[in-house]
Amino acid sequence: MRIKGIFVAMMAVFAMATAAIPAPSRNASMVTGNATSQPIGHYDFCQIHSSECGANRNAGPAEMTPAKWSLVRSLNATVNRTITPMTDKEIYGKDEVWAYPTTAGDCEDFALLKRRMLIQRGFSAADLLMTVVRKPDGEGHAVLTLRTAEGDFVLDNLAADVKPWFATPYSFVKRQSSYNAGRWVTIENGRDVLVGALR
Repeated sequence: MRIKGIFVAMMAVFAMATAAIPAPSRNASMVTGNATSQPIGHYDFCQIHSSECGANRNAGPAEMTPAKWSLVRSLNATVNRTITPMTDKEIYGKDEVWAYPTTAGDCEDFALLKRRMLIQRGFSAADLLMTVVRKPDGEGHAVLTLRTAEGDFVLDNLAADVKPWFATPYSFVKRQSSYNAGRWVTIENGRDVLVGALR
């Protein structure tokens, strides 16, 4: 009888312990799908910068160190602070111009500059992917996705912090292929993020 009581007590403790472990509710990395359309602004950008829009050597997501994280966070903050947000219409007099900003730019320009600067500092182009998202209000937006062994992280001109992709308020639509910077793929679990963020 006493053994049965101890067994029941142990089972109760085990049940409480397992209940305290949260079940994984989100994927640390985006799940990409089929090839999809390249944004027109990126297509035009590739006509000018063709060397930046070809095949990548995809060795897998970046292995991060504290020094690398420090560099990423510092670079993100510096670009956000030094480039003045302006629309393409204000700068060029037309929409959808993807370019490297010098003093001013819109969302994709911020992301392009961060991408180039991180590549110059030794990050693989296969791990720095231009990404199209939708804000909660439905407006289109562009961010830079950093693929790491810990998951995908977002560098965003609208946020001071570098965040896991699932911790943003966006619906993820598509991004550059890690195998070829001139090709784009769908993000299959991108809608789940926005739903989760609004709960």
